[in-house]
Parts: sequence; structure tokens; C-alpha cells
Amino acid sequence: MTTRLTTLPNGLRIVSTTMSMVETVAVGLHVDTGSRHETARINGIAHLFEHMAFKGTATRSARAIAEAVEDVGGSLNAYTARDMTVFHARLLAEDLALGIDLIADLVRAPAFDEAELERERQVVLQELGEARDTPDDIVFDHLQEAAFPDQPLGRSILGSEDSIAGLDAAMLRDWLATHYLAGSCVISAAGKVDHDALVALVAARFGDLPAGTRPLAVPGRFAGDVRHDARKFEQAHLTLGYLAPGHDDADHDAALLFATAAGGGMSSRLFQELREARGLAYSIYASTTPYAETGLFSVYMATAKRDAARAIALSETVLAQCAAGLEPAELSRARAQVRAGLLMALEGPAGQAEYLARQLLLRGRIVPPAEVIARLDACNVDMVRAAGARLLAGPVARASVGAAAPRVKKAA
Repeated sequence: MTTRLTTLPNGLRIVSTTMSMVETVAVGLHVDTGSRHETARINGIAHLFEHMAFKGTATRSARAIAEAVEDVGGSLNAYTARDMTVFHARLLAEDLALGIDLIADLVRAPAFDEAELERERQVVLQELGEARDTPDDIVFDHLQEAAFPDQPLGRSILGSEDSIAGLDAAMLRDWLATHYLAGSCVISAAGKVDHDALVALVAARFGDLPAGTRPLAVPGRFAGDVRHDARKFEQAHLTLGYLAPGHDDADHDAALLFATAAGGGMSSRLFQELREARGLAYSIYASTTPYAETGLFSVYMATAKRDAARAIALSETVLAQCAAGLEPAELSRARAQVRAGLLMALEGPAGQAEYLARQLLLRGRIVPPAEVIARLDACNVDMVRAAGARLLAGPVARASVGAAAPRVKKAA
């Protein structure tokens, strides 16, 4: 595989990896902006913009957009995260020019028709309602709010009924003008792709994109708040949240390995103790979510309401025991899981394109997978135990749906 990077005069970066033995290409526009860059008044605008981009442009109707990509057997989609918005296509290699043209059309010439906006507003409200009716989904929004209360990083990606109702076409145009700037954008492609041809296509459609970068995000400040959703569901959905390292923190890799050993799979301590040994939870896992300057280590469990207090107490005990006595075999298993997950994701064009863009936006360079693996290999048992102890030492954010997550003293 060959990876090349080109930066246009306006600051937009174009990166590609040529993969032999494939006949397809994955291409995407990754924008360094998401819900954490919104104010409370316009919460949900990054997500609504993503939706509205598909509702028609200056040259194509919503139907024409769908037909154009499906006429050649391809796909075109997008997603919004807290720190990123991505428009991505998967196509046969000979249709790369169409993919670039469609993505450019979506973000450079959206129509923002008022009638379409009102219809899509209702679609987003339905999406919000669906999320709120899905307890193992909405509990993580509650946890995010408990961990980062009254700040952009803690707000829902979808927004609220009030904020969505207040968004109009002028606000969407302003969001486009202030956040979709060349320095905040990366176009990445992987598969059967010629880099020079890709650069020429991108330069033709994005070469005049205004230079600059989007406004700085408000730094996240972790707090150990509590959020409880008292609605009745069949099970109790419980979460714990702890302050975790950011992407570039020295503890990031060790914290990731601790989370994997503690709750990253069926062999993890949390799964073995709470589900296999005690039958207290059907689903239980732990994970880390890093951001630029901070992060969140979270534990989720679904349990019978009568077992909620016991499940929370035992999970905190298991976490403390893992931080104090992680075994070398557990670390080896966790390292293998993370390593395999990384390499397996990179075997396909879509995974390659995503990895390249995220590395450039988050770290300003393409970090070779071998470097990531070397950092993981450098983490010994003492380092991972210490990282786990630091995760658990601070305040705890708690969120629950269906049963209150009780405040329990951490086990010694």
C-alpha cells in the first residue's frame, strides 16, 4: 500500500492510500466540527446541517442525489459526532469523480429550501424521540451530560426540541460559512485510487474553499454529576463515568488497555463477575472515548431493577480490584484485542480512509499503525494498573434509565 498527502494552497488536505487487489474506492470529506462546537442556542445544528445537505443543492434535487450514486451501484452517507462531521461515499474505482462531485455539491451548494427544512426538522424530532425511547442509547446522552454538565461537550448531538425548533436556513448558512473552512477539512480516499487524479478532482471542486479553521471549542470540564431518567422500562440501564485522558495524553494507551481488560469483552473482569459468576447483568462493558483535551471512561450495564444496587456496587469493586491487581495475562489479552481491532479495521478501503482522516484532524499527521502498536506494546502491567487507578481516583458521573444509579462508596 502507498499513502500520499497533498495540501492545497487554501490549506485543505488530501490523503490517499492505494490498495492493490480491490476494484472499489472509499472517499470522504471529514470536517473538524461537530456538536461540541455549538452554543446552547443552536444545539443540534451540526446534525441538522448534515441532514439538510442531502435535501437538495443548487444543481440536484434530493432524489437526483440518491439516483446519481445508486445508478452506478454506489452509496453516499454522512454522520455527525461531537468532534467531527463526515460525508462519505463508496464506489467502483471508475466512479471516483462522481463521488467527489456529489460530496462537493452537498457541502458547497446546499439549497436549504424552507419547505424541505421544515420537513427535515420533523424527521430530526422523530429521530430524537426514537433515541429517547431506546434506553440503552439515551442513557449515554444522560451520562455525557452528567460528566460535562452545562457545556457543549455534554449536550446531545441531536439537540433538543427547543433548539431544533429555533434553527433556520440563515443559521445553517452561517454554520457552513464559519465551520466548513479549508483548514478544518480533510478529503481522504482509499482503495483503487490514483493520488494525482484525486488531487486534480478535489482541487477543481474545493480549491476555492475559503482558507482558515473553525472557531475553537470550549474545553471540556469533567464533573461527577448524576442524571436519572425515571421512565419505566423492562430493565434498569446504568452507567458510570470517569475522567479519562485525551487523544494525546501520555496515559491514553494505558487507559485504553485498562478499559479493555476491565470490560472490553466476554473474558473481561466485569463480564465474568457480573454476568457469568453472579447473573446480575445481561449486558455489561467498559470503553473509553477520548477527545482533544479530555476523555470519558464509561461502564454500562443492563440489569433487573431489583439487582441495580448490587450491580453498581460490584462493578465498582471489580474496577478497583482490576486497577490493583491486573494480571499479565489479562494485559496480553487486552493488547491483542486492541491490536486486532485496529488492523482488522484497516483491511478495507472505508476503514483506511477513516483512519487517515482522523489521524490528520486529531494529530496533524498520519500515525503509522505500527507506531500505535509499539505504544501499546510499551505499556506494562504497572503502567496499566496505575492508569486504572488514576481513572478511578476522581469524581464519578452516574446516569440511569429505569432505576436510579445509587451513590456507592468505592471498594478499598
